[in-house]
Amino acid sequence: MARKLVVSVYISLDGVVQDPVGMENSGLGNWVGPYSRGPEGDEIMRQELWAADIALMGRTTYEGFAAVWPTLDDPAGFARRLNGMPKYVASTTLQQADWSNTTVLARDVAGEVRRMKDDGGGDILVYGSAGLVHSLLPHGLVDQVHMLIYPTVLGRGTRLFPADYAARFDLRDLRQLGSGMVHAVYASSVG
Repeated sequence: MARKLVVSVYISLDGVVQDPVGMENSGLGNWVGPYSRGPEGDEIMRQELWAADIALMGRTTYEGFAAVWPTLDDPAGFARRLNGMPKYVASTTLQQADWSNTTVLARDVAGEVRRMKDDGGGDILVYGSAGLVHSLLPHGLVDQVHMLIYPTVLGRGTRLFPADYAARFDLRDLRQLGSGMVHAVYASSVG
């Protein structure tokens, strides 16, 4: 059975996914900081990570994660899980990836992702990485989108879906979490 590619994003009410923790010097600030997803949200994130056996990310997300996750050891084991699993970073500029178990995908990212999916196994989990997601959507490679929707409107920034992209997704799960946040799971209706 083919793997699912799951995109997991923090997203504002107006669809912005850029720089949720304020590390990219975008001027958007830490727009997720004032909110708490609570224990139910933590469990959702745990289940999402444990269902995956590959992490895939764009260069910007990779650089942010690689600077932090290898230094963490949280009681829930998120860091051990993420640090230990195979990771792929899509980048034409990154020469090498120093985070353990990471491979750089510099060419034919869609083809490589298609091969990973065909190999079967646990999910391929994409955290954020809007540019990467924008490149995968037209190829029909995104199976699910998990949105942690924050009750804020940013007015600018990179959005999850590119302006010229049109598709249909089916709602699979919807839960209200702490601080007025919502977690929504949408599945692609392609295929």
